[in-house]
Amino acid sequence: MIIGTAGHIDHGKTSLVKALTGVDADRLPEEKARGITLDLGYAYTPVPDGGVLGFVDVPGHERLVHNMLAGATGIDFVLLIVAADDGPMPQTREHLQILELLELTRGAIALTKIDTVAPERAEYARLEVRALLAESGLRAAPVFAVSSVTGQGIADLRAHLDTQARALPARGSQGHFRLAVDRCFTLKGAGTIVTGTVYSGKACVGDELVLSPPGIRVRVRSIHAQDRPAEEGASGQRCALNLVGAGFDKAVVERGQWVLDAAVHAPTQRLDLRLRVLGSEPRPLKHWTPVHFHLGAADVPGRIALLEGDALESGGSALAQAVLDRPVGALAGDRFVIRDQSATRTTGGGCVLDPFPPQRGRRTPQRLALLRAFEGGDAGAALAHALETSPPGIDLRRFAQTWNLREEEAQELWQGMAMRRVDDGATTWGFSTQAWEALRARLKGALNAEHERAPDMIGVGRERLRRLAAPAVVRAACDAALEELLSEGGVVQTGVWLHHPDHQLKLTQNEEQLWGRVRPLLETTPFHPPRVRDLARALLIEEGAMRQLLRRLARLGEVYPVAHDHYFTRGAVTALAQMVRELQEEQGSASAASFRDRIQTGRKLAIHILEFFDRVGYTRRVGDAHRVRQPALFAEGSAAPAMG
Repeated sequence: MIIGTAGHIDHGKTSLVKALTGVDADRLPEEKARGITLDLGYAYTPVPDGGVLGFVDVPGHERLVHNMLAGATGIDFVLLIVAADDGPMPQTREHLQILELLELTRGAIALTKIDTVAPERAEYARLEVRALLAESGLRAAPVFAVSSVTGQGIADLRAHLDTQARALPARGSQGHFRLAVDRCFTLKGAGTIVTGTVYSGKACVGDELVLSPPGIRVRVRSIHAQDRPAEEGASGQRCALNLVGAGFDKAVVERGQWVLDAAVHAPTQRLDLRLRVLGSEPRPLKHWTPVHFHLGAADVPGRIALLEGDALESGGSALAQAVLDRPVGALAGDRFVIRDQSATRTTGGGCVLDPFPPQRGRRTPQRLALLRAFEGGDAGAALAHALETSPPGIDLRRFAQTWNLREEEAQELWQGMAMRRVDDGATTWGFSTQAWEALRARLKGALNAEHERAPDMIGVGRERLRRLAAPAVVRAACDAALEELLSEGGVVQTGVWLHHPDHQLKLTQNEEQLWGRVRPLLETTPFHPPRVRDLARALLIEEGAMRQLLRRLARLGEVYPVAHDHYFTRGAVTALAQMVRELQEEQGSASAASFRDRIQTGRKLAIHILEFFDRVGYTRRVGDAHRVRQPALFAEGSAAPAMG
């Protein structure tokens, strides 16, 4: 069990920890000289059942509250310390507010320095504490009167802590490993050590992890969990990780960073939140207020953009967005605290709902309803709501990252949901049954509209149909929906033209005769056919009539324009597409130079052909290379795409 101390400066936190554990948590010479804790200190002591109590001793000085915040996250149990001679003081109240904002409600109160006051003063201090806690989550916490000097009450407090540790529910190992870094140092013969509290998952010796946000890859050489050598560190433990990696040393590590699994390395500067403003605030929090944002061990300047209204009254709660000056690591469910711009006063806090909000539409009713669905902390319920309210689909990889779901956890969730999944190579998209049927209907409706708009066209290409019907839906999902429609026979494909089965175009008798004269001229030099004007001259036909014929042939899929004034036959394009596939098999991709050599023509024409393949979706350009994206589009025996 991790126990966090909290309380005003010089109320005896460090002395009490030493009395309970025998360990002096003050580790800096300056701390010992001044008699106060300046930075986080740690102490560990075994419990009878073989476990360990870990104490995080946090500073109480007002200027060092950010260190208190670094230590308060990730703890299981609060030990609120109040000196009997002073009673509750300003930092006592602020620490209590922080604990409330972080929803830390399991704890006990130590009324220290009991040996220095009369019984009457001790009782008055106890009543002051009870009054302070009356409206807090610690209102039922027991109060122990103790003295670190005489030992009075120490045994009773320690026995209570041991009992609470035994009653603490075991933490699961769900989710990917995340450790919030709050300290870093070097040990001779070992190297660089980072310490922190494990938020989720587990890591083992030898694991490959990431220092985030910098994105530096590291490997775990050894682990100390709860101050003991271990083969793994798990959720809820304080761990020290001995790390190595290229470009990794103490100089690149800062408090507030994370050591985590690569799957959840996703730094963000915008986070959608549920924000609560403390009732003690003298004025409302306005939209775009500058703040210090504390999450994990990070302290980052930023601003609060309210998503509901333009001001949030003291004691009120609202959906909001934090816009930070630099990236942080955050996932759904993480608790945060905000302080004012000068970092002298805690003003509010709450819970992260979505660490990857969209760039636009952050205040729409649909978006706000989705954020409210995220508030329950149930990934399944959140996904069900997201699917029902997002017709363009849900990026399931991003959703799993947001909720810190490991692959097996995500798959179990997906399989329990009534949804259609589509893999686009980079991620998997999810659609509710209703959204999927609506997508199919929109595609068919757009196709009908195109037939009415252009009855002399054989159909419409896939990409154009997607832009007409569902521009916000990824191409892979539209392709999957179209494949279903094609397999059912409701839509027919000729080349890349999509059309209804009863919508067909035919050449007139005169056009058929003219095509019979044009075809041999195009096939004589199939990879470098004559220009339109040259065809017209060769056959003594008016150039306008020749262009009209070739455009009609293009709509039928018999020819297609590669470049200005150049039409290629269906057979020629099939052969050229085969050459591109062969180059990819041999060299990994097709370049202008390799394609030019293969077809034995000029570089300019080779570039025109490759650009055409990119344009119709057969290939995709990556730098100077062209890679096949839809090999079936020009498979042997299929019709080549037609262009109108």
